[in-house]
Amino acid sequence: MAMTGVDVPVIKIMRMLRVMRPLRFIKGNPSLKMVVVALLDSFTHILNVLVVIMVVFLIFAILAVNFWGGKMFYCSIDMYRLITEESCLFELGQWKRFDHNFDDVKEAMITLYVISSLEGWPDIMFQTLDTTGVEFGPTKENNISNMSFFIIFILIGSFFFLNFFLGVLFMKFTEA
Repeated sequence: MAMTGVDVPVIKIMRMLRVMRPLRFIKGNPSLKMVVVALLDSFTHILNVLVVIMVVFLIFAILAVNFWGGKMFYCSIDMYRLITEESCLFELGQWKRFDHNFDDVKEAMITLYVISSLEGWPDIMFQTLDTTGVEFGPTKENNISNMSFFIIFILIGSFFFLNFFLGVLFMKFTEA
């Protein structure tokens, strides 16, 4: 404590070693040690599952870019009345893109990750239900069939692969 004001790099490294304190607890607790060993043993299997999940996400991201690329724009004033950029700017509004969109594969992957977390996915789904065309704003419930994409993705991307991931962990825990 006396060395708190001293700016010596060696002391900073010694302070960082305090992070290692919980490892002593793991050493003394056999059941926790079994969990940590199982996690470390299953690391390669988890990486294999993550590669498969990323490929599935990539497939869905490419599909989403083809379906909704460039269609996720709206006017900041009245999104359902001002559906073109010119009319929005004429009314002194701002032509904006939704935060979660499918304009490119990177944005689509991020959006699919948000959807797979099952937090806020209905908002994204309703935004795609309202899409009309490139350079046009939303029209209320324009294309209800877009809902099927989200249902299929949540069933495959979230539930199935989450269980697949947990199955790999469970398999390693039962072996340990």
